[in-house]
Amino acid sequence: MLELEMQIEELWAVRSELDPADSNARALIKQAIDLLDRGEVRVAEIDPASDQVKVNEWLKHAILMLFKFSDMRTMELEPFEFVDRVPLKKDFMAQGVRVVPGASVRWGSYLEQGVTLMPSYVNIGARVGSGTMVDTWATVGSCAQIGKRVHLSGGVGIGGVLEPVQASPVVIEDEAFIGSRAMITEGARVGEGAVVAAGVILNPSIPVIDSESGEEISRGHIPPWSVAISATRPRKFNGGEFGLPCVLVIKRLNEGERHDKAQVNDLLRDHGIAM
Repeated sequence: MLELEMQIEELWAVRSELDPADSNARALIKQAIDLLDRGEVRVAEIDPASDQVKVNEWLKHAILMLFKFSDMRTMELEPFEFVDRVPLKKDFMAQGVRVVPGASVRWGSYLEQGVTLMPSYVNIGARVGSGTMVDTWATVGSCAQIGKRVHLSGGVGIGGVLEPVQASPVVIEDEAFIGSRAMITEGARVGEGAVVAAGVILNPSIPVIDSESGEEISRGHIPPWSVAISATRPRKFNGGEFGLPCVLVIKRLNEGERHDKAQVNDLLRDHGIAM
């Protein structure tokens, strides 16, 4: 693995000079993407010592170079036709993954056993953990890391992050629930067991605020085992006072507490919010 990483980094250093017809370079890039596709490596992971997201940049380099070394081709999957540089994944039955018609998954992403995909999209470099539901019209962007037993509700947008290569992708930790039409982008992070209400927009510039204290907890990181909703906070400008978006943590759950959807829904309804 270390040897392959070094070879990919050597290619990356001279990428502007590479010939797309270079069969050796093609083979090395394919080897790296195959490892991603089989789940043997991942673009990013949480370092248990620091609790920070570690990015394996060489794998991002491999993905970015793949587009240069791949030819456009037509893929026919009756009754559909696609034209792309990256093929689609196959053999879902052998992988123990349920894929409903209308779902698309690119080669170079990894789905653990027990994943369910409604009509949705999973991009290259992404990883989806076991028991996770990707609901109708949800999108899992490039390199996003989705944990185990997560529910991405209908229309959820999990943004992709390929460049800059050092940037952290979106990370949704185990047991999280992301409500309909929520948008989690640009390397934002949702902690383990968190419940994110419908329509929340989260990125690294969005303040996350504790409703009890009014204090800012973080930027773009919803803490574990909490319930978060979309909100605004006032800011004065020359033209007047306006509400800027923020995310409000309205409840802390007991660690390891499974979501009682009825109770959570009642809590959100009290605030005029839906799941």
